[in-house]
Amino acid sequence: MPELPEVEVVRRGLERWVSGRTVAEVQVLHPRAVRRHPAGGEDFAARLKGHRIGVARRRGKYLWLPLADADADADASILGHLGMSGQLLVQPETAPDEKHLRIRLRFDDTAGTELRFVDQRTFGGLSVHDNTPDGLPDVIAHIARDPLDPAFDDAAFHAALRLRRTTIKRALLDQSLISGVGNIYADEALWRAKLHYERPTAGFTRPRTAELLGHVRQVMSAALAVGGTSFDSLYVNVNGQSGYFERSLDAYGREGEPCRRCGAPMRRRAWMNRSSYFCPRCQRTPRPRPQPPGRRPRA
Repeated sequence: MPELPEVEVVRRGLERWVSGRTVAEVQVLHPRAVRRHPAGGEDFAARLKGHRIGVARRRGKYLWLPLADADADADASILGHLGMSGQLLVQPETAPDEKHLRIRLRFDDTAGTELRFVDQRTFGGLSVHDNTPDGLPDVIAHIARDPLDPAFDDAAFHAALRLRRTTIKRALLDQSLISGVGNIYADEALWRAKLHYERPTAGFTRPRTAELLGHVRQVMSAALAVGGTSFDSLYVNVNGQSGYFERSLDAYGREGEPCRRCGAPMRRRAWMNRSSYFCPRCQRTPRPRPQPPGRRPRA
């Protein structure tokens, strides 16, 4: 699933090519693409027709297009969920339809381009939702700010991290705690910080948390600079171009290859229906916490 850098690349493309344009026609070509819009495809199309698209926005892995009209629907947004293979493409109106084209938005101007939602696996989709007073679609109001957001509160994150009583990778993937981080960038940041993915969060000091956040920001900024990470060409920007950060990955996908820091073979372990990649020498497995005297460990 695309993570913050990939979604931000798409958001920037939408801001450039779609924001400020007025929707003339909407075609829903597959019902699963609007399954998160409870009223169905006809209502989805009707709610967009004739409305102007505002400036594309993002929080973590979620992006949305506010409706910018001066009427009641200005308090609503088109929420995009890319899933595993969703693509938002700005294409010439004359371009042949993609094999997995699901939704088409045409505009009332003479730019000659349209917005297409293409999704091979149909895990993603578009939907219209009312906005909160903060301008977020109401269904993502619980999503935390991401570490590249200027308003992200490092001190609050540290306090919440200590209280969670979990392990560090689980915390990094908790979108209600910190958004935008997925499996790839969690592994990359943990490798840079020399932290094992099962390190308990309760023992994190403020400097340790600050160091980790610094690595999270660095790896995401580096990925964003080269268009994100693309492994199978399913993730692309709005012009259909892939990102190149997979060439710079230090941990993810490098099982058996030498650690770029110490030379030890990188390892992969199954973890929460995913994989975790780490260096067994640089990222030591945490020791089990000692049990209080007279207390038996849980089975």
